[in-house]
Amino acid sequence: MDDHLKQLLLLGREHYQKREFDKAEYLLKQVVQQTDRFADVFDMLGVISHSQGDFAQAERNFEKAVSLNPNYTEAQLNLMVTYNDLGKYDSAREVYSRIRGRAAGGEGPTDPFAMGKIANMHAEISQAYQDAGMPSEALIELERAVALCPTFADLRTRLATLYRDTGQKERAREQLEMAKQHNPNYVQARVLLGVALLSAGEYDAAIGEFEDVLQRDAEHKGAQMYLKIAQTQQRQSLFPPA
Repeated sequence: MDDHLKQLLLLGREHYQKREFDKAEYLLKQVVQQTDRFADVFDMLGVISHSQGDFAQAERNFEKAVSLNPNYTEAQLNLMVTYNDLGKYDSAREVYSRIRGRAAGGEGPTDPFAMGKIANMHAEISQAYQDAGMPSEALIELERAVALCPTFADLRTRLATLYRDTGQKERAREQLEMAKQHNPNYVQARVLLGVALLSAGEYDAAIGEFEDVLQRDAEHKGAQMYLKIAQTQQRQSLFPPA
């Protein structure tokens, strides 16, 4: 490999890791013009195409990556997600069967690593939709993520936040309760649940959540502030001013 190609690869990968996709794409396409033997280059170009909404080009790039390296799990997962986006559900199932090392349609335990990767991909797509001002589509992607990994408290908390922001307060609270159930130590969910309880006038329950957070993280500024507010509101409800 000549020095110029090495430099293109190095810079392209660096920009990609920083999510500077425009710069990465420009450099990685130059690499492809010189050689088509780097599976990770096609995988990165596939991710970039997918982020741009060009699923057909993403499909071609991921397929090339997998053809170069049939054991490239991340590229296979990316291809699986893209097939789903294109409505090619049979192809997606076939890819997953290869990942699992069994025939398509066979029975077997779900691979938690693969499910986690796919769930996080849906979460990233959801964030892209949010950034584009498309909350309905963002909700769909986060719901898919939670369906794949229902014990991931962080995903449930993100879904709760999106429900709250779209006016679905009861569904938001339900997600926070479930996040708390799956991971009582995930303080972000506990704080947001406390805020939801405070907003609903359930001061005792809100105080309990904030105090629990502070037992786990005594320096949590948000919990400290909300606890004072909840205690003040509780006193005023018990002893309203004359």
